[in-house]
Amino acid sequence: MTGNSVANSALNAPRRERELRELGDAGEIDLLVIGGGVTGAGAALDAAARGLRTVLVERHDLAFGTSRWSSKLVHGGLRYLASGQVGIAHESAVERGILLRTTAPHLVRPLPQVVPLLPGIGGAQRALIRAGFVAGDVLRRSAGTPPALLPRSRRVAAAETLRLAPTVRREGLRGGLQAWDGQLVDDARLVVALARTAAAAGASVLTRVEALDVTGEGATLRDTLTGETLRVRARAVLNATGVWADQVDPSIELRPSRGTHLVFDAAAFGGLSASLTVPVPGSTSRFVFAFPAAHGRVYLGLTDEDAPGPVPDEPKPTDSEIDFLLGTINTALREPLTRNDIRGSYAGLRPLLKTGDGSTADISRQHAVLHSPNGVVTIVGGKLTTYRQMAEDAVDAAITAGHLTAAPCRTKRLPLVGAVSGAARDRIAAPQPLVERYGSEAPEVLAAGNHLPVAPGIDVTTAEFTFAVTHEGALTPDDLLDRRTRIGLVPEDRAAALPAASSACLTTLH
Repeated sequence: MTGNSVANSALNAPRRERELRELGDAGEIDLLVIGGGVTGAGAALDAAARGLRTVLVERHDLAFGTSRWSSKLVHGGLRYLASGQVGIAHESAVERGILLRTTAPHLVRPLPQVVPLLPGIGGAQRALIRAGFVAGDVLRRSAGTPPALLPRSRRVAAAETLRLAPTVRREGLRGGLQAWDGQLVDDARLVVALARTAAAAGASVLTRVEALDVTGEGATLRDTLTGETLRVRARAVLNATGVWADQVDPSIELRPSRGTHLVFDAAAFGGLSASLTVPVPGSTSRFVFAFPAAHGRVYLGLTDEDAPGPVPDEPKPTDSEIDFLLGTINTALREPLTRNDIRGSYAGLRPLLKTGDGSTADISRQHAVLHSPNGVVTIVGGKLTTYRQMAEDAVDAAITAGHLTAAPCRTKRLPLVGAVSGAARDRIAAPQPLVERYGSEAPEVLAAGNHLPVAPGIDVTTAEFTFAVTHEGALTPDDLLDRRTRIGLVPEDRAAALPAASSACLTTLH
């Protein structure tokens, strides 16, 4: 990306103020997108790339909701194939390939997963898992993803299983079953890259702006920083607010489910280099998995629990979920993990449509585009991996609802800011951690400031904080700690880095 296009994609406080002023003076826009998660940011990019005058508003920060609480995995849809949902399984595999090869090769990497064959896994269950992995190979081939990118599944010896997952129990280990999937460096970074690419395509991306009195013809926008309001008229309005969608469109009914993860130091898993995947005792289709993550951490997930009642801004794991995750992973480990090993935790809510009274694990992850009686188009359901297809379907519906004239969808072939791969990635003159987080923009980050750690033992530099404020729309220390970086997932690290985050905001914003 050229320096000029980097500047065009930059989100910051001065641009926000300017675009809010211009919006107040403007006439009717084409599309108002409400919600700054992965689906809303994806829709804003899709619409702007088609030539539509697009405005995205988010009452908090980019990736404030569910989009920062995912497993950071780009799934090929194997779980859905096991439950007979062939369509969404194939869609997931296709979208995974697009992310890996075109959209964000700098943010998504292949990740091996290994199921250790311990005495608790009988012959029938082993055959079922193996059959599932083979079906995943068929999905990958049908999606056009080459084996050079995601190798085929195979059985591996005990020594290879222990190389990938050193803390697995040795006694009775009969090797492992290995497959491959995709992993995001970070889900919130994907959302920021989508929003910035949308901005480069002409969209206005406005955080800390709340949409009130929403109809299919517009909304009242309130700047939550100043309290000022303005009425914006739009030919179409898209509700992409996830688990808060029923607050914008009361005609729909959601049934959120909570997914919880625990955060550990990488040392607790002894150099884990794969997703350690462990069957849930008594289940043939559910697993928990521990996988390496940024900043020298390991994430352990995932639960699927009904989450009725009011939707909190930040969901919290329950004691029973923590016990479930620890109990399941410990069936595969030599030395059991305890609560004392946990450095942090997080939970997210899936915006599932209410379709019955059964378990939320049985509710389809297929997305739905709905039309409210007041003219608003709503997109709900789905999953992070399929955000691009969700956005395309939602924008198609908005174009029809608003009688808009637009070019065809371009996002299958549209790289995000920073996208780079192969030899070009290898030639980038920047430290590897920066390349993994920023891709081709890593030299721009190097030029943003000094490279002292924001706190001892944390592999984030003050230059990254500065770049987040000048280019990535960060307005507060919370934005820096909890979304532009994931330092905040470990409370002790968050406290240590807070002075540097406060300083970066004070120095750069004023």
